[in-house]
Amino acid sequence: MPRFAANLTKLFTEMPIENRFSAAAEAGFTGAEILFPYDIPAAKLARAAIAAGLEIVLINTPPPNWAGGPRGFAAIPGLEERFRHDFDRALRFARALRARHIHVMAGATQDPAARTTFVENLTWATERAPHASLTIEVINRTDMPGYYLSDFELAAGIIAEIGAPNLGLQFDTYHAQAITGDAMECWRKHAPIIRHVQIAGYPGRHEPAGGEIDYPAFFAALDASGYRGWVSAEYDPEHLTENGLGWLPRG
Repeated sequence: MPRFAANLTKLFTEMPIENRFSAAAEAGFTGAEILFPYDIPAAKLARAAIAAGLEIVLINTPPPNWAGGPRGFAAIPGLEERFRHDFDRALRFARALRARHIHVMAGATQDPAARTTFVENLTWATERAPHASLTIEVINRTDMPGYYLSDFELAAGIIAEIGAPNLGLQFDTYHAQAITGDAMECWRKHAPIIRHVQIAGYPGRHEPAGGEIDYPAFFAALDASGYRGWVSAEYDPEHLTENGLGWLPRG
């Protein structure tokens, strides 16, 4: 059975974030991810994670203003210096939190030079932090209009072109289902380059139960494939988080 992490940006939001670690541990999670931890001292988050016995498995590169702000800068021509400044900030936080992965956000752009910019920035980042695990994520444009990386073949091609051992694919079943109509088949096709998985129900991005994705079958497919990474619950609970955890395998 996969190892499950709670996305503490989305789950247990009825309490302060420093209390969410212990709540997640009590619910049965063994890891946690935080999308944008930058407004909270890293030492405070690290202490909360250690006290709860949770590993922090992923953070995103900034943007600093997620509410209505830009969705990253890595693929946006002309913002290379901004991306590199923000990446160094993310790297400092990841080290302090001992975070396993850093998700490098491409940003929203349709500029013809976006692919070249993305490749150059990712190449720089993989060389800048050779011991850090970096991921890129394919995100559907209905939920995030204009997001550059909205195609799995594009992502796979970029990862292959760069060829860095510390760069892989972050696979979100919700986005895979929205884009391809078959998250399971998409997983099978791209499994060799996937190093982090996120789950949510489709449609609706609520609890990963019911809907179009057969999660018991998906978890079995992860086991059968030999996947040893984390599976993060990144969804918007319909009610209180703890009331919707019937999907979480126990023991």
